[in-house]
Amino acid sequence: MKVPAREALVYLVVSMSSMFLTAYTVHMLVGGLIPPEQEYRYMGMACATVASVIGLMAWDVIRRRK
Repeated sequence: MKVPAREALVYLVVSMSSMFLTAYTVHMLVGGLIPPEQEYRYMGMACATVASVIGLMAWDVIRRRK
C-alpha cells in the first residue's frame, strides 16, 4: 500500500509545480501588456488546461495498471 501513496505524492508534487510554472509563464508572456484581471483569467485557463491534462495522464496510468 506504500507504493500507490508514494506515487500519488509524486503526482501531487508534479502537478503543483506544473501549475506554478504555467501561471508564471503566462505572467511573463502577457504581464504588463494587458489588464491584471485579464491576465489572471488567462492564468486560470492555462492552469485548468494543464490540470486536466495531468489528470487524464494519471487516469490513464491507473487504467492501464488494472
